[in-house]
Amino acid sequence: MFAFVSGNLALDFAGTVKARASTFDDFLSTPADLDTWLLAADLLDTAPHCDAAILDRAVRLREAGYRLALAAARDEPFADADRDTVNEFARGALPQVTLRDDATIARHGDPDAALAAIARSAIEMLGGPERSLVKECGRLECTRLYLDTSRGKSRRWCDMTLCGNRAKSAAFRARHAD
Repeated sequence: MFAFVSGNLALDFAGTVKARASTFDDFLSTPADLDTWLLAADLLDTAPHCDAAILDRAVRLREAGYRLALAAARDEPFADADRDTVNEFARGALPQVTLRDDATIARHGDPDAALAAIARSAIEMLGGPERSLVKECGRLECTRLYLDTSRGKSRRWCDMTLCGNRAKSAAFRARHAD
């Protein structure tokens, strides 16, 4: 259900909406969806039992982060309101981490702590050298953003299996349609 292919937590969070320009398929349509995403993203070890108010705040953060990252990808200035929103969320406490007996990490906190971690991930990406690596997926139907860390900075799709194969298949069909 969730794809973690963007190379950055905040971009993966923004990627919980598929096809923003057309169908706007939102994978965070319920508080339980947000619980599931926070667990899948390894931000928390136990479901925080989000409610509608937390989901509304999460969507506000997600959309502000998406618009900021899109501006970075297009080398445009950031909107003040979006920057303020991400900064506001980043001021919160982060999830607590402890080292278990078996040398694994335990992550504890509430949903707001997880949202603070996402906001800080966005800030570190957009305020540092990774900003120049933010790209839009080359498949027209996809609106996912990702970090292009390929050697030649020539990556075209958010993920080869998600969009690359679809784009190549569509191009092949178009060439052989006649």
